[in-house]
Amino acid sequence: MKYLGLVFKNLFRNKRRTALTVFSIAVSLFIFSALVSLPTVANQILADTASSARIVTHNKSGLTYSIPIAYRQKIAIMPHVVATSSQSWFGGILHDVTDQFPNMAMDHEQADIMFPDWGLTPEQWDQFKKLRTACVVGPDTMKRFNLKVGQQIILKGTLYPFDLQLNIVGEMGGKAPPSMLYFRRDYLEEAAGRPGFVSNIWVRTDKSEDVPQLIAAIDEQFANSSAETQSESEAAFLGSFLRGYRMMFSLFEILGFIIVITVGLVAANTSAMSIRERRSEIAVMRSMGFPSGTILSTLLAESLVIGLMGGLIGCGAAFLALKLFAGPKMGMLSIRMPPVVLVETLIAAAVIGLLSAWIPARSASKMNIVEALRLVA
Repeated sequence: MKYLGLVFKNLFRNKRRTALTVFSIAVSLFIFSALVSLPTVANQILADTASSARIVTHNKSGLTYSIPIAYRQKIAIMPHVVATSSQSWFGGILHDVTDQFPNMAMDHEQADIMFPDWGLTPEQWDQFKKLRTACVVGPDTMKRFNLKVGQQIILKGTLYPFDLQLNIVGEMGGKAPPSMLYFRRDYLEEAAGRPGFVSNIWVRTDKSEDVPQLIAAIDEQFANSSAETQSESEAAFLGSFLRGYRMMFSLFEILGFIIVITVGLVAANTSAMSIRERRSEIAVMRSMGFPSGTILSTLLAESLVIGLMGGLIGCGAAFLALKLFAGPKMGMLSIRMPPVVLVETLIAAAVIGLLSAWIPARSASKMNIVEALRLVA
């Protein structure tokens, strides 16, 4: 600690070089943290739902095809089924067509049993069940449109030729999709003339170990029917939305690491130049009795501070950029910078700072005193 003043004094002896080095590290780690955040969020969502006791049943031909609502009653009486809830895609908008966000209608009777991890209170679930026009909204959509609990909104139809008047009774949290809006399916059925078909049916089992067995039983029940089903665990269902992005996610991660390596080489070159220019100082310090370990530590500390400064600036900028521009634009997947990405970015910044200065600093600290003094002369 007693050499801390020396470290900071050397940091600002060439302010332009220090600022440019910090800026280059910040830009690279901004790109790194932004690129890595999306696949990290996707992996966290799948990890959170991996042990879920929920199943999603939809048409085998694809998610755009519907299934009869009568399937729900048949599934509800199967062994190990605790609750069921059918859902229908509405796809409405609040203002302009460009302000789209995901919204669905779902059965209200067992919604609290089906989704106890959505962060809604028993009173809010009770309101959802009692009020025909009730809806619950994810936090990202609430913030995006400046909505409040108790507010009345008009959801304009795009797929359906009518609008719906809704009352917000609760803001979802927990593991609920942060950008979604859910309202009661009986309200949609009434407005649409009761078509009798739904987009999918959610099923909750008594324990997650029964999921594979129940998946097979459901699909077997509706095999060879006019609307065959494909049932999946919640993790597999959410993963199907992300499957098309997997290659892009991998590319993001590879690009992120390439950027870190590249900026590490640039920082190493800058550090080598800076230390080479100070060989005379280092020679004098060695002749005055400074141990080589102390000199090495101060040089590494300078580079570490530069790396961490760049990491904090880059990570902070990426956090703000994702929050302002990318958060509500990915449908059910809301992009945010997870804490693990912040830790990874700061570790990368520290590694860049230490490794970029290690070789030139070690060489300078081990320099022969006589040869070093001859350089001064």
